[in-house]
Amino acid sequence: MKNIIININKVFDHRIRLGIMSILVVNEYADFKTLKELLGVTDGNLASHTKALEKATYIKVEKSFIGRKPNTKYSATKIGRIDFKKHVEAIEKLLKQ
Repeated sequence: MKNIIININKVFDHRIRLGIMSILVVNEYADFKTLKELLGVTDGNLASHTKALEKATYIKVEKSFIGRKPNTKYSATKIGRIDFKKHVEAIEKLLKQ
């Protein structure tokens, strides 16, 4: 029997990381405030999950200033998009069984 969970990616196993990637694969980028509002999470929670995705090289982080305010912008990397697509396809296969 073929291993049906072979492409399930543990990095995307948490709902917040899944949400972050879902937002970033359909948008060119999103800033910290936008992700926080869309996902309904705390600053610390979002920061820890974006850090995990950045460490896995699935997202790119750009820090800048808008006026005097710091702004952090996130975008999905090419490998992040590829691996996220594989993860979603693996879940779809599981649901069809």
